[in-house]
Amino acid sequence: MKIPPALVLFLLAPAIGELLSGSSPPLEFLNPVGFVFMAALYGSGAIVVRELKIRWRKGFRSMLLLGAACGILEEGLLVKSFFDPSWMDLGVLATYGRWAGVSWVWTEMLIIYHAVFSITIPIVLAELAYPSRKEEKWIGNRALAAFIAVLIVVTAIGYMYLTEYRPPSLHYLLTVAAMFLFVFAAFKFPSARTELTKKRTTKPRIFFFLGCVFSTSFFMLMFAGPYIFGNPLVLMLLGLLLILGSARFLSRFDWSFEKSALTRLAAAAGALSFLVFLDFLLELSHQGIGMSLVGTGTMVAILLFRRKIKQRSGKHYI
Repeated sequence: MKIPPALVLFLLAPAIGELLSGSSPPLEFLNPVGFVFMAALYGSGAIVVRELKIRWRKGFRSMLLLGAACGILEEGLLVKSFFDPSWMDLGVLATYGRWAGVSWVWTEMLIIYHAVFSITIPIVLAELAYPSRKEEKWIGNRALAAFIAVLIVVTAIGYMYLTEYRPPSLHYLLTVAAMFLFVFAAFKFPSARTELTKKRTTKPRIFFFLGCVFSTSFFMLMFAGPYIFGNPLVLMLLGLLLILGSARFLSRFDWSFEKSALTRLAAAAGALSFLVFLDFLLELSHQGIGMSLVGTGTMVAILLFRRKIKQRSGKHYI
């Protein structure tokens, strides 16, 4: 029996967002309780974003905006890391860029990270695996409502029991408002259209390289930026320009052609390349047992997926 595409996306989102990133090494990721919680959060979020994109007939930029809303839901409303100065992963960002009770650089970094890596890339890969169903709804309206309910329940549980920290009520309400603002912006953003003036995506190698450049630039900017830029606003502006510039560049191309499948995979694989590289560093530094296997498995899976797409298309573009 063929695996339902919604199930693939439900499992792929936490696998990339938590496991591949090293946030949850294999032993932690495979813990039954933790896995169910992460799948309910990441998987439900990715499915809701994908289904709203299809129902609203939007493109990847609306998908990024909805992914940003998911990032706000997780980091601002559930774990509250936007506000908690003692959050375990903050490091130097606990003080650098902190103003009015908010870690602003961390906030921007996590919104971009979840929009791109936890939501958009898993959706792109899942749709590549089911090309004949890429324009279809994968779940019905009742199931969509159920996934939204799961997100609400998981967020409430995380808020109550994950940490004892409670942000000021005004901060929390403004975060809720920001999340819905991103959703509204995604709904109002112009629908995707194929234009004859757009360029065709026929050079996967170039897009793999560009994906590598984006992910490396993003992570190095956020990791090293606090030690380079004295003013956090400069770092935040560069991060904003990086994501907006990348989205603007990608919008110049027509992604509707069937032969763009290899290019889409190449761009996604390039973006994931930094995380794969990071997996080996985490293993070497003894910060994540089994992460080298995760990185190796990811590379093998991408290569096998690439071969399948080439066989499916019957053409060789790389």
